[in-house]
Amino acid sequence: MAKKKFTAKKLASVEASTRLIRGINRILCFCVAIAFGLLIAATATPQKEEYEKLQTKLRQTQAREEAALARKEHKDIQLQALREDTAYLEVQARDRLNYYQPGERILRFDRDR
Repeated sequence: MAKKKFTAKKLASVEASTRLIRGINRILCFCVAIAFGLLIAATATPQKEEYEKLQTKLRQTQAREEAALARKEHKDIQLQALREDTAYLEVQARDRLNYYQPGERILRFDRDR
């Protein structure tokens, strides 16, 4: 078999087409990378929205929990006072049963609930 000899003109033509193909390959790889990045961003957006909704729900639940714990602590303090403090127990009983001592003046204020 005889070897083909390239002339300078043919060699320049082959090199030019090789450079063109390399350039096109670079552009295509760049486009594929951009498309892949956009695909990842598009799939992450709904997940981010769901995450933000869950964070809001968590904050609301934590606020309700703190309020419940505060009410529980208040009730625990009242219970302890009823068990241990006779003066507090007397005030509460007199208030609920509308008792008063002779000569004592009672002022009542209606509470808006």
